Amino acid sequence: MRYFPSWSLTRSSTVLPDERLPWGTMFPMGLQHLVAMSGSTILGPLLMGFDPNLAILFSGIGTLIFFICTAGRVPSYLGSSFAFIAVVIAATGYAGSGPNPDIGGALGGIIAAGALYVLIGAIVMATGTGWVEKLMPPAVTGAVGAAIGLNLAPVGISGISGDGIHMLVSLLTLLSVALVSVYAPIALRRVSILAGILLGYVLVLILGNGLGLMPAIDFSALSQAAWLGIPNFVAPRFESAAMVMIAPVAFILVAENLGHIKAIGGMTKQNMDRYIGRGFVGDGLATMLAGSGGGTGVTTYVENMGVMAVTRVFSTLIFVIAAVIAILLGFSPKFGALLHTIPAPVLGGLGVAVFGLIAAAMVRLWVDNRVDFSDPRNLFTVGITLIFGAGDFTVKVGGFAIGGIGTATLAAIILYQVLSIGRGKSDRAAAQAAEND
Repeated sequence: MRYFPSWSLTRSSTVLPDERLPWGTMFPMGLQHLVAMSGSTILGPLLMGFDPNLAILFSGIGTLIFFICTAGRVPSYLGSSFAFIAVVIAATGYAGSGPNPDIGGALGGIIAAGALYVLIGAIVMATGTGWVEKLMPPAVTGAVGAAIGLNLAPVGISGISGDGIHMLVSLLTLLSVALVSVYAPIALRRVSILAGILLGYVLVLILGNGLGLMPAIDFSALSQAAWLGIPNFVAPRFESAAMVMIAPVAFILVAENLGHIKAIGGMTKQNMDRYIGRGFVGDGLATMLAGSGGGTGVTTYVENMGVMAVTRVFSTLIFVIAAVIAILLGFSPKFGALLHTIPAPVLGGLGVAVFGLIAAAMVRLWVDNRVDFSDPRNLFTVGITLIFGAGDFTVKVGGFAIGGIGTATLAAIILYQVLSIGRGKSDRAAAQAAEND
């Protein structure tokens, strides 16, 4: 079998991963996927004090790496992962606005997470996914994901706090994201974060630049920036404390990617399990490369899955087109300068929306997978994990400090396995007794 598919031309209403539409149709489809992921991929690095232009650039390069590793058979786009936000902020002590002064240490941790992710992918390629699903069932992955969202609550509240006008813009931005997500047409719902950025931006232009009621947007850097140029890459620093704190995010990325690839397989009616390990490796390599130059860790994007679900176009070539456009934007300092003009109150409102959705999405994960909360094993695992994450429980071992996300992750994985000892026999006995009754 050829490594890459031939992408035969089709005009069917459902376009499979190894098919394509006429080239004139493919380009706007690729642009649509770029727009779908852009809001979150831009917001993620801004909340961590990273350069969003570099994040866009490495998202495109990472998508091509994923495409190659999965032999062009898994339609997916890699964008900034929100799972890194809490640990990066904790590891760097980022204040919440402007460039992150300790970005180098965070990048070393992101590379460590990518390396662990690649290792897990290599093991999955050799052994299958059964052990991953046993180690991180929905109760565990949902608990860790929810803990990440709750750990970010103080950061979110700090972002919207300020004088009356600052808070008003933040809350209106937050409300706009919610309203678009609920009431807008489906195509617009996929870019609700982008819509929130635009509305908040216009509000600041009116209230700040127009009426002088709040700090105005400064366009001086934008006017001086060149249209084309080499991005300002940042070198990583390998600090043990940051690496220990950030590396466990790999387990969250594994859970995300596993669920996404299985979901894509369900949508396309194609079994993609044989590409899961390769997808992990591709995502891990892309994360390592991003960390090597100043980008954020990446993951497969649910926004793009939503676009595929609506359009029924799963051709992997569309993501190559989107990736190439993203790379070109990454080499535009003008585009990067525009992203840096997004006002602080707008980012504050968006932060609350995103952090809340991270936690709330895990509740949906529990519901979709019918996690039984009458089972004390699940209750204790989830409850303790949430408290460790929300309370930022930190453990110091010698010169190392494991923050709330790390302790929450370890607690969820270890506690669930400990509470599962002997459960196999008791569960089978209970099932047999129920049948006898």
